Amino acid sequence: MLNREDVLIVDGYNMIGAWPELEKLKLERLEDARDRLLDLLAEYQSYSGVKITVVFDAFRVPGAGAAFRQHRLQVLFTREKETADECIERLVGDMKSVRRNVYVATSDQVEQTVAFGRGAFRVTARELRLAIEEGRREIESAIRREPPPKRNPLAGVLRPDVQLRLERLRRGGTFSEEDGEE
Repeated sequence: MLNREDVLIVDGYNMIGAWPELEKLKLERLEDARDRLLDLLAEYQSYSGVKITVVFDAFRVPGAGAAFRQHRLQVLFTREKETADECIERLVGDMKSVRRNVYVATSDQVEQTVAFGRGAFRVTARELRLAIEEGRREIESAIRREPPPKRNPLAGVLRPDVQLRLERLRRGGTFSEEDGEE
């Protein structure tokens, strides 16, 4: 879906409200839902290589907004009197370039239309969740396919006498006359 040069801007609270697992967490404690979302997105960012920015709406919270990095994700809380939608629109304008695509993950129809009008591609909450799940399946499949590491990967490459010398060195020994030199 996305390339390594691409940027994905995620409407954080929109994802929390759209994903059943996060919606359930939100009912118990909003902070837990945010943390779980960030964990899922960080895993997806590591897998896909796409740069992810997550925007949380702090419209009714007094202050200048906040920006920080968590799990190598950029996390933004909007400024006072700024909605997540306004922040996302500003970010799309700042990040849009010829060399990369900007994607906006939200299920808000109006925000999708505005982001698309500014040159971003739309990703619904459902599409993002499916991409994350597919990435997890591919990682698990790759892990299962990998053969167990060989105890000694040089065993089939080196002559037995060279292996013996190296083993003696590994155990703290030195070469002796009986090892022979070639």
